[in-house]
Amino acid sequence: MQIFNTMTRKKEELTPLDGKEFKIYACGPTVYNFIHIGNARPLCVFDVLRRYLEYRGYGVKFVQNFTDIDDKLIKKANEEGITVPEVAKRYIEEFWVDAKGLNVREASVHPKATENIDAIINIISTLIEKGFAYLADGDVYFRATKFNEYGKLSHQPLEDLEAGARIDIADHKENPMDFCLWKGAKEGEPFWESPFGNGRPGWHIECSAMAGRYLGDTIDIHCGGQDLIFPHHENEIAQSECANGCTFARYWMHNGYINVDNRKMSKSLGNFFTVREVADKFGYEPIRYIMISSHYRSPINYSVDILTQSKNALERLYTCLDNMEFALKNAGEGGDASQFIEKRREEFIKAMDDDLNTADALAAVFNLVKDINIMLSENPGKETITAAKELFDELCGVLGLVYDRKTELLDADIEALIEKRTEARKNKNFALADEIRDNLKEMGIILEDSATGVKWRRG
Repeated sequence: MQIFNTMTRKKEELTPLDGKEFKIYACGPTVYNFIHIGNARPLCVFDVLRRYLEYRGYGVKFVQNFTDIDDKLIKKANEEGITVPEVAKRYIEEFWVDAKGLNVREASVHPKATENIDAIINIISTLIEKGFAYLADGDVYFRATKFNEYGKLSHQPLEDLEAGARIDIADHKENPMDFCLWKGAKEGEPFWESPFGNGRPGWHIECSAMAGRYLGDTIDIHCGGQDLIFPHHENEIAQSECANGCTFARYWMHNGYINVDNRKMSKSLGNFFTVREVADKFGYEPIRYIMISSHYRSPINYSVDILTQSKNALERLYTCLDNMEFALKNAGEGGDASQFIEKRREEFIKAMDDDLNTADALAAVFNLVKDINIMLSENPGKETITAAKELFDELCGVLGLVYDRKTELLDADIEALIEKRTEARKNKNFALADEIRDNLKEMGIILEDSATGVKWRRG
């Protein structure tokens, strides 16, 4: 498998350092509000990455943090008259509602910043001892100019970054590009004791500390949104490599931006949507489908039309699954689907091996659907249908799709009514048969008569 490494700006062969298990760190949410659709993209994309690596036989240790101490949480707590931990607890719980709705699997570890203060203090202390960080009026700052490779991820020299960045200006910083590792305690704010005074961690340092604690000094893949390349990931590299004296991450993967109706998503533009808001109207699975329907490095244009197209595409997948399950009930023995099974599996793997190309992988799945539809029209045997269904489930499982079936395939009461209708038709009691059909329709049950029996679905 090859992936595009942001660090080298080229595709590289992806292999774990130990040859067996990938160690992956993904930046998680700052838990002061519901996640928005921009947050959903890295959640879904890197969930697929993890699923695919496991599908190919690798172990994966996947770590995704929660930032549960931050200016935003403090502001939210003050606005609502509650504590910062109460804000964090509430929105971590809400995160799980959305993540599970999107069929995103739990990480191997979901560390919280506040549970790793000791590790954060240790790495800051090391940076101070090595001369890469300094104390200033109760804060601790990293000396960006002392790390000669600063800017290597964003591929810009320090002076260009300084000119183009919005930098937190503080009179007591040695250089405008220096960034905060530890914020001195302010009245009314949460704080922890440390050798450099009471305070709380800066945003960047927490990820370095938690990646190191749970994955080691050198990890295989660090991933996140394109917006995190600078300054967050750039700063993670600087502080981690200066503290540990080794490469922080071997591969860097970044997903592209999301636009809304061809405009950048922004609260000021009024086109800012939470996952919950969209899911309440359209369901979660169409959101996941959108997030993986384009190549992860390409921008996505979110719109109601795209959501509708996604729902229609998912309906094709569910219809194919329903057709296979119905055909299995009535099929005889025998059959062979090998003529297209391996072809579609290879097509899928080829796409995914090429920089996690989920767009082409989805195309392979829909090619499989076409094959299955042709196959089912030819009255295949159980072995044929079973082989096709196993591949369908396999590939959809890697993409995390076709998981939102609301009801059981068969319901005893509905089946009984269908049987009663069938008997009525045999007895030429068409009035009763039509009445049962109309009653089922009112219940949202659609009947489809065929030569091999009656199929039903929920409308």
